[in-house]
Amino acid sequence: MSIPRIHRLIVVAAAVLFIAGLAAAQAGRGIGRLGGVCTDLQGNPLENIKVQIVFSQNESLKFDTVSSKKGEWSFLGLGTGNWNLTAFGPGYDPVNQAVYVSQLAVNPKVTVKLKKAEKPGGGFIQDESSFAFLDKGNQLYREQKYDEAIGQFQQFMEKNPAAYQVRLSIADCYREKGDFEKATGIYNEIIEKSKTDTALGKEMMAKGLAGLGNIMVKQNKLDAAQDYFKQSIASSPKDEILAYNVGEIFFSNQGLDEALKYFDLASQIKPEWPDPYLKLGYVYLNKADNANAVAKFEKFLTLEPEGERAALVKNILNAIKR
Repeated sequence: MSIPRIHRLIVVAAAVLFIAGLAAAQAGRGIGRLGGVCTDLQGNPLENIKVQIVFSQNESLKFDTVSSKKGEWSFLGLGTGNWNLTAFGPGYDPVNQAVYVSQLAVNPKVTVKLKKAEKPGGGFIQDESSFAFLDKGNQLYREQKYDEAIGQFQQFMEKNPAAYQVRLSIADCYREKGDFEKATGIYNEIIEKSKTDTALGKEMMAKGLAGLGNIMVKQNKLDAAQDYFKQSIASSPKDEILAYNVGEIFFSNQGLDEALKYFDLASQIKPEWPDPYLKLGYVYLNKADNANAVAKFEKFLTLEPEGERAALVKNILNAIKR
Protein backbone atom coordinates (compact mmCIF):
# COMPACT_ATOMS: atom_id res chain seq x y z
CA MET A 1 0.00 0.00 0.00
CA SER A 2 1.38 3.42 -0.92
CA ILE A 3 2.20 5.97 1.77
CA PRO A 4 -0.21 8.95 1.78
CA ARG A 5 1.24 12.18 0.38
CA ILE A 6 1.07 14.08 3.68
CA HIS A 7 2.98 11.32 5.45
CA ARG A 8 5.66 11.32 2.76
CA LEU A 9 6.19 15.06 3.21
CA ILE A 10 6.40 14.72 6.98
CA VAL A 11 9.03 12.02 6.58
CA VAL A 12 11.01 14.17 4.13
CA ALA A 13 10.85 17.22 6.40
CA ALA A 14 11.86 15.22 9.47
CA ALA A 15 14.80 13.65 7.67
CA VAL A 16 16.14 16.64 5.80
CA LEU A 17 18.30 17.97 8.64
CA PHE A 18 19.98 14.59 8.82
CA ILE A 19 20.38 14.58 5.05
CA ALA A 20 21.78 18.10 5.08
CA GLY A 21 24.22 17.13 7.80
CA LEU A 22 25.31 14.08 5.84
CA ALA A 23 25.79 16.16 2.71
CA ALA A 24 27.81 18.72 4.66
CA ALA A 25 30.00 15.99 6.12
CA GLN A 26 30.74 14.69 2.63
CA ALA A 27 31.02 18.14 1.07
CA GLY A 28 34.48 19.50 0.52
CA ARG A 29 35.89 16.21 -0.77
CA GLY A 30 35.62 15.23 -4.39
CA ILE A 31 37.49 15.14 -7.68
CA GLY A 32 38.09 18.85 -8.15
CA ARG A 33 41.57 20.22 -8.83
CA LEU A 34 42.90 23.70 -8.17
CA GLY A 35 46.30 25.00 -9.13
CA GLY A 36 48.15 28.26 -9.33
CA VAL A 37 51.37 30.17 -8.84
CA CYS A 38 52.82 32.45 -6.18
CA THR A 39 54.73 35.52 -7.38
CA ASP A 40 55.99 38.84 -6.06
CA LEU A 41 54.39 42.07 -7.25
CA GLN A 42 56.69 42.09 -10.29
CA GLY A 43 55.54 38.62 -11.35
CA ASN A 44 58.66 36.72 -10.29
CA PRO A 45 57.92 33.21 -8.99
CA LEU A 46 58.28 32.64 -5.25
CA GLU A 47 59.48 29.33 -3.82
CA ASN A 48 58.58 27.84 -0.44
CA ILE A 49 55.42 29.86 0.03
CA LYS A 50 52.94 28.08 2.26
CA VAL A 51 49.53 27.82 0.55
CA GLN A 52 46.53 26.66 2.54
CA ILE A 53 42.87 26.32 1.59
CA VAL A 54 39.98 25.90 4.00
CA PHE A 55 36.51 24.75 2.96
CA SER A 56 33.91 27.45 3.62
CA GLN A 57 31.29 24.98 4.90
CA ASN A 58 33.63 23.20 7.28
CA GLU A 59 36.64 25.11 8.56
CA SER A 60 38.17 21.94 9.99
CA LEU A 61 38.64 20.69 6.41
CA LYS A 62 42.00 22.14 5.36
CA PHE A 63 44.62 21.33 2.74
CA ASP A 64 48.08 22.84 2.52
CA THR A 65 51.15 22.69 0.34
CA VAL A 66 54.32 24.65 -0.49
CA SER A 67 55.11 26.37 -3.78
CA SER A 68 57.81 24.90 -6.03
CA LYS A 69 60.87 26.63 -7.51
CA LYS A 70 58.60 27.93 -10.25
CA GLY A 71 56.16 29.20 -7.65
CA GLU A 72 53.60 26.56 -8.63
CA TRP A 73 51.23 24.74 -6.31
CA SER A 74 48.17 22.51 -6.67
CA PHE A 75 45.51 20.65 -4.72
CA LEU A 76 43.64 17.47 -5.64
CA GLY A 77 40.52 15.83 -4.26
CA LEU A 78 38.52 18.99 -3.66
CA GLY A 79 34.76 19.23 -3.50
CA THR A 80 32.56 21.81 -5.17
CA GLY A 81 32.18 25.09 -3.32
CA ASN A 82 33.95 28.15 -1.98
CA TRP A 83 37.31 27.86 -0.28
CA ASN A 84 39.39 30.36 1.66
CA LEU A 85 42.95 30.51 0.35
CA THR A 86 45.86 31.86 2.40
CA ALA A 87 49.47 32.24 1.21
CA PHE A 88 52.37 33.34 3.41
CA GLY A 89 56.12 33.08 3.51
CA PRO A 90 59.30 34.56 5.06
CA GLY A 91 59.55 38.31 4.45
CA TYR A 92 56.11 38.67 2.84
CA ASP A 93 52.76 39.89 4.05
CA PRO A 94 50.10 37.15 4.02
CA VAL A 95 47.47 37.08 1.28
CA ASN A 96 43.89 35.93 1.82
CA GLN A 97 41.34 35.41 -0.95
CA ALA A 98 38.23 33.39 -1.74
CA VAL A 99 38.31 30.86 -4.57
CA TYR A 100 35.53 28.77 -6.08
CA VAL A 101 36.18 25.14 -7.01
CA SER A 102 34.07 23.14 -9.44
CA GLN A 103 34.21 19.39 -9.97
CA LEU A 104 32.41 19.70 -13.30
CA ALA A 105 34.78 22.08 -15.11
CA VAL A 106 38.44 23.00 -15.32
CA ASN A 107 39.15 25.55 -12.61
CA PRO A 108 41.10 28.62 -13.72
CA LYS A 109 44.68 28.97 -12.56
CA VAL A 110 45.00 31.16 -9.46
CA THR A 111 47.82 33.71 -9.31
CA VAL A 112 48.70 34.85 -5.81
CA LYS A 113 50.82 37.99 -5.59
CA LEU A 114 52.64 38.62 -2.33
CA LYS A 115 53.97 41.96 -1.15
CA LYS A 116 57.30 42.36 0.64
CA ALA A 117 56.84 43.12 4.31
CA GLU A 118 57.46 46.81 4.99
CA LYS A 119 59.48 46.29 8.18
CA PRO A 120 63.00 44.85 7.89
CA GLY A 121 62.86 41.23 8.90
CA GLY A 122 59.09 41.45 8.84
CA GLY A 123 56.58 39.11 7.31
CA PHE A 124 54.27 36.41 8.52
CA ILE A 125 56.76 33.54 8.71
CA GLN A 126 60.24 33.90 10.20
CA ASP A 127 61.01 30.21 10.67
CA GLU A 128 59.98 27.86 7.87
CA SER A 129 60.59 24.76 10.01
CA SER A 130 57.75 25.93 12.27
CA PHE A 131 55.22 24.97 9.58
CA ALA A 132 55.20 21.58 11.28
CA PHE A 133 53.60 23.13 14.37
CA LEU A 134 50.90 24.76 12.26
CA ASP A 135 50.15 21.54 10.38
CA LYS A 136 50.02 19.51 13.59
CA GLY A 137 47.78 22.09 15.24
CA ASN A 138 45.31 21.95 12.34
CA GLN A 139 45.30 18.15 12.49
CA LEU A 140 44.65 18.14 16.24
CA TYR A 141 41.84 20.67 15.79
CA ARG A 142 40.17 18.35 13.28
CA GLU A 143 40.51 15.54 15.82
CA GLN A 144 38.88 17.78 18.48
CA LYS A 145 42.02 17.64 20.65
CA TYR A 146 41.79 21.32 21.41
CA ASP A 147 44.28 21.63 24.28
CA GLU A 148 46.97 19.89 22.26
CA ALA A 149 46.13 22.01 19.22
CA ILE A 150 46.51 25.19 21.27
CA GLY A 151 49.97 24.05 22.35
CA GLN A 152 51.05 23.54 18.73
CA PHE A 153 49.66 26.90 17.61
CA GLN A 154 51.41 28.65 20.50
CA GLN A 155 54.73 27.05 19.57
CA PHE A 156 54.19 28.25 16.01
CA MET A 157 53.60 31.81 17.23
CA GLU A 158 56.71 31.75 19.41
CA LYS A 159 58.69 31.22 16.22
CA ASN A 160 56.58 33.64 14.18
CA PRO A 161 55.22 36.42 16.42
CA ALA A 162 53.90 38.38 13.41
CA ALA A 163 51.61 35.49 12.45
CA TYR A 164 48.68 37.11 14.19
CA GLN A 165 46.09 35.23 12.13
CA VAL A 166 46.96 32.06 14.03
CA ARG A 167 45.51 33.72 17.13
CA LEU A 168 42.14 33.17 15.48
CA SER A 169 42.77 29.41 15.42
CA ILE A 170 43.67 29.51 19.11
CA ALA A 171 40.44 31.39 19.87
CA ASP A 172 38.47 28.80 17.88
CA CYS A 173 40.00 26.04 20.00
CA TYR A 174 38.99 27.74 23.24
CA ARG A 175 35.49 28.29 21.86
CA GLU A 176 35.04 24.67 20.87
CA LYS A 177 36.31 23.39 24.23
CA GLY A 178 33.80 25.64 26.02
CA ASP A 179 36.22 28.18 27.49
CA PHE A 180 34.19 31.13 26.24
CA GLU A 181 35.96 33.69 28.43
CA LYS A 182 39.39 33.04 26.92
CA ALA A 183 37.95 32.78 23.39
CA THR A 184 36.13 36.09 23.83
CA GLY A 185 39.30 37.80 25.02
CA ILE A 186 41.26 36.67 21.97
CA TYR A 187 38.49 37.53 19.50
CA ASN A 188 38.29 41.04 20.98
CA GLU A 189 42.07 41.34 20.79
CA ILE A 190 41.93 40.42 17.09
CA ILE A 191 39.13 42.93 16.45
CA GLU A 192 41.05 45.76 18.12
CA LYS A 193 44.32 44.96 16.35
CA SER A 194 42.61 44.77 12.97
CA LYS A 195 41.49 48.39 13.39
CA THR A 196 45.08 49.62 13.15
CA ASP A 197 46.96 46.80 11.39
CA THR A 198 46.39 47.04 7.63
CA ALA A 199 47.94 43.58 7.13
CA LEU A 200 45.01 42.09 9.05
CA GLY A 201 42.30 44.37 7.66
CA LYS A 202 38.55 44.02 7.63
CA GLU A 203 38.55 40.28 6.96
CA MET A 204 40.12 39.48 10.33
CA MET A 205 37.76 41.91 12.05
CA ALA A 206 34.84 40.13 10.40
CA LYS A 207 36.12 36.74 11.54
CA GLY A 208 36.63 37.98 15.09
CA LEU A 209 33.08 39.35 15.24
CA ALA A 210 31.70 36.14 13.75
CA GLY A 211 33.62 34.18 16.39
CA LEU A 212 31.90 36.20 19.11
CA GLY A 213 28.57 35.56 17.42
CA ASN A 214 29.28 31.83 17.38
CA ILE A 215 29.93 31.92 21.12
CA MET A 216 26.56 33.61 21.66
CA VAL A 217 24.83 30.91 19.60
CA LYS A 218 26.47 28.20 21.70
CA GLN A 219 25.07 29.94 24.78
CA ASN A 220 21.64 30.23 23.15
CA LYS A 221 21.84 34.04 23.20
CA LEU A 222 20.49 34.47 19.69
CA ASP A 223 19.74 38.20 19.92
CA ALA A 224 23.33 38.94 20.91
CA ALA A 225 24.56 36.55 18.21
CA GLN A 226 22.52 38.41 15.58
CA ASP A 227 24.10 41.69 16.64
CA TYR A 228 27.65 40.34 16.29
CA PHE A 229 26.87 38.72 12.95
CA LYS A 230 25.37 41.98 11.64
CA GLN A 231 28.56 43.80 12.62
CA SER A 232 30.62 41.05 10.99
CA ILE A 233 28.72 41.28 7.70
CA ALA A 234 28.86 45.09 7.79
CA SER A 235 32.65 44.99 8.08
CA SER A 236 32.92 42.71 5.04
CA PRO A 237 29.64 43.14 3.08
CA LYS A 238 30.83 41.50 -0.13
CA ASP A 239 32.04 38.30 1.53
CA GLU A 240 29.57 35.61 0.49
CA ILE A 241 31.48 32.96 2.44
CA LEU A 242 31.04 34.89 5.66
CA ALA A 243 27.29 35.27 5.09
CA TYR A 244 27.00 31.59 4.20
CA ASN A 245 28.91 30.45 7.28
CA VAL A 246 26.65 32.54 9.52
CA GLY A 247 23.68 30.79 7.88
CA GLU A 248 25.31 27.44 8.62
CA ILE A 249 25.71 28.31 12.30
CA PHE A 250 22.03 29.18 12.65
CA PHE A 251 20.87 26.21 10.56
CA SER A 252 22.80 23.74 12.69
CA ASN A 253 21.16 25.28 15.77
CA GLN A 254 17.60 25.15 14.36
CA GLY A 255 17.46 28.92 13.82
CA LEU A 256 15.63 28.58 10.51
CA ASP A 257 14.50 32.19 10.06
CA GLU A 258 17.99 33.51 10.76
CA ALA A 259 19.58 30.87 8.53
CA LEU A 260 17.19 31.84 5.73
CA LYS A 261 18.29 35.47 5.94
CA TYR A 262 22.01 34.75 5.68
CA PHE A 263 21.82 32.03 3.02
CA ASP A 264 19.70 34.43 0.97
CA LEU A 265 22.31 37.17 1.45
CA ALA A 266 25.06 34.81 0.27
CA SER A 267 23.02 34.00 -2.85
CA GLN A 268 22.60 37.71 -3.57
CA ILE A 269 26.31 38.44 -3.19
CA LYS A 270 27.29 35.57 -5.50
CA PRO A 271 24.26 34.42 -7.57
CA GLU A 272 26.26 31.83 -9.51
CA TRP A 273 27.29 29.91 -6.37
CA PRO A 274 25.05 26.80 -5.97
CA ASP A 275 25.57 26.13 -2.25
CA PRO A 276 23.29 28.87 -0.80
CA TYR A 277 20.38 27.68 -2.98
CA LEU A 278 20.89 24.14 -1.74
CA LYS A 279 20.70 25.25 1.88
CA LEU A 280 17.76 27.56 1.16
CA GLY A 281 15.93 24.51 -0.16
CA TYR A 282 16.62 22.63 3.07
CA VAL A 283 15.50 25.59 5.18
CA TYR A 284 12.23 26.05 3.29
CA LEU A 285 11.53 22.33 3.44
CA ASN A 286 11.98 22.38 7.21
CA LYS A 287 9.61 25.35 7.36
CA ALA A 288 7.02 23.27 5.40
CA ASP A 289 7.17 25.79 2.53
CA ASN A 290 7.38 23.25 -0.24
CA ALA A 291 6.81 25.68 -3.11
CA ASN A 292 9.88 27.76 -2.19
CA ALA A 293 11.86 24.60 -1.40
CA VAL A 294 11.21 23.31 -4.91
CA ALA A 295 12.18 26.66 -6.44
CA LYS A 296 15.50 26.80 -4.58
CA PHE A 297 16.35 23.15 -5.25
CA GLU A 298 15.62 23.62 -8.94
CA LYS A 299 17.81 26.73 -9.01
CA PHE A 300 20.58 24.70 -7.39
CA LEU A 301 20.26 22.07 -10.13
CA THR A 302 20.64 24.68 -12.88
CA LEU A 303 24.03 25.56 -11.35
CA GLU A 304 25.11 22.04 -10.37
CA PRO A 305 23.19 19.54 -12.52
CA GLU A 306 25.40 16.51 -11.88
CA GLY A 307 27.19 14.88 -8.99
CA GLU A 308 26.35 13.38 -5.61
CA ARG A 309 24.62 16.47 -4.25
CA ALA A 310 22.53 16.86 -7.39
CA ALA A 311 21.39 13.23 -7.16
CA LEU A 312 20.34 13.79 -3.56
CA VAL A 313 18.35 16.91 -4.48
CA LYS A 314 16.61 15.10 -7.35
CA ASN A 315 15.48 12.39 -4.92
CA ILE A 316 14.11 15.02 -2.53
CA LEU A 317 12.25 16.75 -5.38
CA ASN A 318 10.72 13.45 -6.47
CA ALA A 319 9.42 12.88 -2.93
CA ILE A 320 7.98 16.39 -2.69
CA LYS A 321 6.26 16.34 -6.09
CA ARG A 322 4.55 12.96 -5.77
